[in-house]
Amino acid sequence: MQESQTENEYKSGFAALVGRPNVGKSTLMNKIVGQKIAITSSKPQTTRNRIQTIYHEERGQIVFLDTPGIHKAKNKLGEYMVNVAERTFDEVDLVLWMVEPTTFIGKGERHIAERLAKSGTPVLLVMNKIDTVKKEELLVCIDAYQKIFDFSEIVPVSARTGENVDHLVNVMFDYLQAGPQFYDDDTVTDQPERQIVAELIREKALRLLSDEIPHGIAVAVDQMKLRKGKRNIYDIDATIICERDSHKGIIIGKQGQMLKKIGTQARVEMEEFLQEKVNLKLWVKVKKDWRDSDFLLRNFGYNENHLE
Repeated sequence: MQESQTENEYKSGFAALVGRPNVGKSTLMNKIVGQKIAITSSKPQTTRNRIQTIYHEERGQIVFLDTPGIHKAKNKLGEYMVNVAERTFDEVDLVLWMVEPTTFIGKGERHIAERLAKSGTPVLLVMNKIDTVKKEELLVCIDAYQKIFDFSEIVPVSARTGENVDHLVNVMFDYLQAGPQFYDDDTVTDQPERQIVAELIREKALRLLSDEIPHGIAVAVDQMKLRKGKRNIYDIDATIICERDSHKGIIIGKQGQMLKKIGTQARVEMEEFLQEKVNLKLWVKVKKDWRDSDFLLRNFGYNENHLE
């Protein structure tokens, strides 16, 4: 462990959360920050952009970059996601490599290890889902990972229950240097409200549609206006984009019931996030092969230029 800075010295830095899809990166970040910013789903690759959230306390400030899960790209959207994740390694003070408790270390994990070794950034192994295995099994899994990488620290956690998450934050502060406050105390994310609103809709669609729809959906917020009055109301119009006509029917559902359910669940979280009432209207459009169209990817917000 690195030596601590002077007592009570304000520290700050950037920490990247990396790992294979669906290991719980967004759940951990939401747990630490204490507010839902990144969407979570049982489907892999739900995080498509590099989401930046900020953790504040008296010791300092940690800016988290929750990267898309690293996987073998199958289309332009996939390539974009992997590029975003890998470029992040070189831009941060600390990397949290999140894994599940398993002794099987596949090509994906070995690829991450190779890429991290080149970056020279301190890496904490965060072994998630410790609530699902016995302690003896956990130790065997940790040993397997120690054989492929020289970690600065290893911290087992459960992002779902919060077990050991406070200890992880303490360890992170041990590795941060004295630095400035990058964001105001009331800032929890750099994401535009429209983008978070779109992600909340996409999360509900992914959860409710389960395995019926492949991963190829996006959400575009067409309008978001605050109507001021005795009680302020946000009027939000959004479109769910899918790749096939058959998918459109499934998203809408019998007599529009599925679309209504998606909208109702998304609206509840939007009102919690925006702290205002929300009038949400949803539509569904088919854009064939949008995940392989540079134009449509940019249109839906997947644009690497903002990372330059």
